[in-house]
Amino acid sequence: MSQTTPSGRPVKHSLTLRGHRTSVSLEQAFWLAFRAIAADQHQSLNDLAARIDAQRGDVGLASAIRVYVLTTLQDKCA
Repeated sequence: MSQTTPSGRPVKHSLTLRGHRTSVSLEQAFWLAFRAIAADQHQSLNDLAARIDAQRGDVGLASAIRVYVLTTLQDKCA
């Protein structure tokens, strides 16, 4: 599948959060948006993921990242 037509299937990537490796599965569209948001905020993907992780409570990390991406993009549209 090309970059212009993101697959709906989750893609697993490794992240390092506060020195610990973890894997997160997100759909390609969310990975692309997550990377763009991190770049826009002048943060590494790992740093942004660690910030989301610290605030997520009992929600899974992948879900927390999806919600963060969605709300960030909604805020830009408002």
